[in-house]
Amino acid sequence: MSAKAELYDVIRKPIITEKATMASESGAVVFEVAVDANKPQIKEAVETLFGVKVKAVNTTITKGKNKRFRGQPGKRRDVKKAYVTLEEGNTIDVSTGL
Repeated sequence: MSAKAELYDVIRKPIITEKATMASESGAVVFEVAVDANKPQIKEAVETLFGVKVKAVNTTITKGKNKRFRGQPGKRRDVKKAYVTLEEGNTIDVSTGL
């Protein structure tokens, strides 16, 4: 597996919600990341893939809810989000394809 593929394993996809859009106005971008990824790995992956300088990385883990799937009890997966704050002058346009 190439190094770039490993970076895409750390960063799964950008999150585009109302809250993420509010964060982007202050220079932050929100990504869904692997649950076992740590902040230095996330910072390195964003800097390498997008060619920007990262100021800070804040993470949050949302626990999966218990739901019913086709009448059977099940559990949604846990999701880890990374709020990546970029240095002044750096931007990532997540509305276009990667």
